[in-house]
Amino acid sequence: MFVKNDMIEVEIVDVTHEGQGVAKIDGFVFFVENALPGELIRMRVLKTKKSIGYGKVEEYIRVSEHRNQDVDTAYLRTGIADFGHLSYSEQLKFKRKQVVDNLYKTAGISDVEVADTLGMEYPFAYRNKATVPVRRVNGQLHTGFFRKHSHDLLPIEDYYIQEKEIDRLINFTRDLLRRYDSKPYDEKEQTGLIRNLVIRRGHYSGEMMLIVVTTRSKVFRIEQMIEQIVTAFPAVVSIIQNINDQHTNAIFGKEFRLLYGKETIEDSMLGNVYEISAQSFYQVNTVMAEKLYQTAIDFSDLTADDVVIDAYSGIGTIGLSFAKDVKAVYGVEVIETAVRDAKKNAERNGITNAHYVADSAEHAMTKWSQEGIKPTVIVVDPPRKGLTESFIKASCAMQAQKITYISCNPATMARDIKLYEELGYTLTKVQPVDLFPQTHHIEVVGLLVKRK
Repeated sequence: MFVKNDMIEVEIVDVTHEGQGVAKIDGFVFFVENALPGELIRMRVLKTKKSIGYGKVEEYIRVSEHRNQDVDTAYLRTGIADFGHLSYSEQLKFKRKQVVDNLYKTAGISDVEVADTLGMEYPFAYRNKATVPVRRVNGQLHTGFFRKHSHDLLPIEDYYIQEKEIDRLINFTRDLLRRYDSKPYDEKEQTGLIRNLVIRRGHYSGEMMLIVVTTRSKVFRIEQMIEQIVTAFPAVVSIIQNINDQHTNAIFGKEFRLLYGKETIEDSMLGNVYEISAQSFYQVNTVMAEKLYQTAIDFSDLTADDVVIDAYSGIGTIGLSFAKDVKAVYGVEVIETAVRDAKKNAERNGITNAHYVADSAEHAMTKWSQEGIKPTVIVVDPPRKGLTESFIKASCAMQAQKITYISCNPATMARDIKLYEELGYTLTKVQPVDLFPQTHHIEVVGLLVKRK
């Protein structure tokens, strides 16, 4: 019906959750990058399958009133900002719709109001962490991001959604690597030295950490580079080398070496100070993470007698934010280093009613129940895959009055809420929070209340 390089005039009628425009022709669906609903385009057919195809915009005949004309298409091609072509007010509406649609399609819920998405006043340059590949492009060492669905590096100078000081440090370090003729990693040949630059910055403290990921331990003229970096960037308080000699997509290898300064940087969130290591999970948008956690606190409607279980507790950012308002917090996390960090962070902030264990959440909750610990609130913040059925059943067995669910994936959240509702809980509140402006990602807080 359609073949490669056909030119077709089509109207875009929808957009996927990843930002691709959708066109429909006689039951055949095309997905088109950088195309928005309401736009009329001349499309070149790139690829077809049985009932779907992929196209490219050759000409905009009618342009959407919601299009952001200023965005660099490099951001769209790499996925840095796959919704950068859509006005921010429309991004917020789209993200709310994603939550509404998932709750209805998966859990059959349509009678719970989903609030308007909480957004940023300035939705750019917000990321406090960057992970940037180092590769050779046209014979020269470059930093940037991979094009979607490939490992072809697209060189970038301004990363659009990263804090500007992070961008400056990336470009400065790249220029030093060029000056000292450092060899970038080549995935196909499995040669070269420098694989990635990872930079973390405390949003409030301004402290910066630079992690250089290499294929082997020796780095030519590393002392000279360190001296120049810390002279140009006094806020850099930690430089770490990570050695990753494996032929894998994983960013880090197992070995970390401190080259300069200290092992961690500091930052604060909702009044608590945290130590952040190279591998710590810490929300990349500090300002909106504070709004996310404050929403969870407000939804939970805490009292001084409440006992809170913080599942997936990480380094303690959620549980410690709750601790000052409740009788006790019990946190559980499978990663032992994160549990050690959580205990340190509790001590550092003078919090004595927060207790952390390294364990599976199911096992920890069973043990706590045997010890007579009866939570009134359970807070969950799982990874994108959501909760396991065994966890949901174990959490229901604790008989908490409220379950506050923080999610980074509306689809798995809706699936989990469906099971919670079958097991005696009712969804009562939903608030989307935009931690990732210009992208398709969205965080959500939902409150489940135990039925009497």
